[in-house]
Amino acid sequence: MGVYQALHEAGLEPEWVIGTSIGAINGAIIAGNPPEQRLSRLKQFWDGVAYRVAAQGSGSFRQLEDWLRVVNITTQGIKSFFTPSPDAWWPGVHATVGLARAAFYSTSPLRATLAALVDFDYLNARQTRLTVGTVSVRSGRMRYFTNRDAPLSVDHVMASAAFPPGFPSVLIEGEPYWDGGIYSNTPLEAILDDRPRHSSLIFAVQLWPASGPEPDSIWQVMSRLRDIQYSSRAESHLERQRQIHRLRHVIRELGKHIPEGEREQAAVQELLDWGCGTTMHVVELDAPQLNGNDMHRDIDFSTCGIERRWMAGYEDTRGALERAPWREPLDPIEGIAVHRLRAGE
Repeated sequence: MGVYQALHEAGLEPEWVIGTSIGAINGAIIAGNPPEQRLSRLKQFWDGVAYRVAAQGSGSFRQLEDWLRVVNITTQGIKSFFTPSPDAWWPGVHATVGLARAAFYSTSPLRATLAALVDFDYLNARQTRLTVGTVSVRSGRMRYFTNRDAPLSVDHVMASAAFPPGFPSVLIEGEPYWDGGIYSNTPLEAILDDRPRHSSLIFAVQLWPASGPEPDSIWQVMSRLRDIQYSSRAESHLERQRQIHRLRHVIRELGKHIPEGEREQAAVQELLDWGCGTTMHVVELDAPQLNGNDMHRDIDFSTCGIERRWMAGYEDTRGALERAPWREPLDPIEGIAVHRLRAGE
């Protein structure tokens, strides 16, 4: 949210937005509206899902407020996002209700919210490319849907945000899908594996940072555990992509040492086609930690939490744009440069 605001104010509109879960929702609002309407639509969404409290206390009072907020959201839902589903709560978790109803909440309110905030005709005019990540319930495989290849509907965004067992799966072409965050919370591989490849500047926003302080309480241990669980796949994917892209650059460099006559042979050309010279700069932005409440950051819809994370993304992105580390020379063998910027740096 704040990341996009900083880019927008700098006159930098994304050519491609990709996300899963809440990132897919933000992405659909950005790509599904003209640039001049994007910020107001984003603010409208987040104002609609914000959980408001009269005041913010401190110490034990703050912890009590946080606990009450989590309880209220868990039991009552959020009016414009999700509401409790009696089908799950009343008969019990072992009752056979069918996949479409096997969830604790109904996301019908989100469907109406997205229909009001996203212009799907504009989205499918492909002014900005949007890709949302999902996981097939049956195969367990990641699948990306993009408006470059076929029109997207509200179902594609809903599927990318269908995190079980809280939210129900969504059918697309007869196949049920869940939230892509189950498999990859920051789906960089969809960008780095794309063909044809183009040199790119990528801003990757991570709600669950890979690095963090040493925990000294059970609560902090549980929070740190979730950070590692959700961020580890993104880290391993990025390292794998760096290795692959380095090999592509090595192939390109080796091709320069092959005599021109031999280089024109079809078999040699086929091998050299595996090489490339594109450069990817990845700017990693980690969400800030907020007063020990990070255990429930995925359902932290408090006005304070939203505002602080929005502002952190805004300030960190402005700092990144000022420093512009992607302008520094890069080793010609290295195809991917990673610039890690943690909150407040």
